Amino acid sequence: MRTAKVGLLGVVCFLAGCNSTSKMTPAQSAIRAYNGTASVGDFLTISIDSAALTITYKDYTNGDMGTLAYTVNADGTYTITDPNGNLLDAYEVPGTALMVEAAKAGPNHNTVALITAIESTPSTINTFAGQNFNYMQFRTASGGLEVGTISIDAQANITHAGYWPFGALQQPPNQFGSGSFAASAVQEDPSGNFFTLSENGGSQDYIFGTQNGFFAVDTGNGTILSLPKAAGKTFAASTAGTYTALFYEKLNAQTGQNNIESGTPVEGKATLTIGAGGTVTITDSQSNTLASGTLVAVADTAYMYDGTQNTLPDALHGMFTFRTTTGSSRQDVFLSFQGNAVVFSSFQTGLPLQNGGSYTYFYGVGLK
Repeated sequence: MRTAKVGLLGVVCFLAGCNSTSKMTPAQSAIRAYNGTASVGDFLTISIDSAALTITYKDYTNGDMGTLAYTVNADGTYTITDPNGNLLDAYEVPGTALMVEAAKAGPNHNTVALITAIESTPSTINTFAGQNFNYMQFRTASGGLEVGTISIDAQANITHAGYWPFGALQQPPNQFGSGSFAASAVQEDPSGNFFTLSENGGSQDYIFGTQNGFFAVDTGNGTILSLPKAAGKTFAASTAGTYTALFYEKLNAQTGQNNIESGTPVEGKATLTIGAGGTVTITDSQSNTLASGTLVAVADTAYMYDGTQNTLPDALHGMFTFRTTTGSSRQDVFLSFQGNAVVFSSFQTGLPLQNGGSYTYFYGVGLK
């Protein structure tokens, strides 16, 4: 999360709690409203009129807006006709959540990003007060990803701590960070459907969620997906199976001055095959292996959590990881399960670790 910085098909059913039948339910004739966040850091409002087959959106971050026609494909996804080539494809569980693939997001209208949108429903800081969460942060810069813990006390004060794989490439290494926000930094929106959080630098984060404990945060540095913690650290064999996912990947990235990240961004479909013992294989649509290994609880991963002040202050029950090391590279993979969905991310870089070295990352959500 970093105080200074503070599609995805499966998130739809992650939020909706739907099964393999309901995910294909066609949209009904109604107008549905959503709040959304893009991994590049854009806050959007989106509405869908399934009678007129139109999508109306407004990007509050970069000013883009429009009403676009769409068609419904045989698999339930939407193909969007956008003269500007920005919004491309979408998937909706009507009245619950919407995922959109964008090609021209961000302040310069030129960044590939995934948009996670949640139905506009009453959601205030009190919805989440007195609870603890795991999180994954998806970005299009700054190493792409971060995982960690968020705690919101009964008075709405917020603390967070995270593990940032990209920090290993900094000098000195800086893989762990933490921070806090006083309740006074929270401002409820008059709509009652989201609230904002004022960052130390003056920017505002938009926070919106559901009544079942999931919430998303739109920050100037990407999307944060919060995940309710599990009761314990043990991997549940019931989560084994085959998951189909949408994912974002940036290849051969490198960070320069002013946090400008080079690299080649791509979006696509992936398959996650997870065994009852926690074995994982992630492949793309061309059958290329993106990652493979055996899951270990973060609680049992000493370089992330060892019970001292040198690592994370929380065991992140419900989040799993594995590290694959060869003579020339190291890859950290993170997964968290919720119902029939898996949220995943990966960071890979060369060995030996080098200040300013190149890296590749990907992230997404899969549905079993």
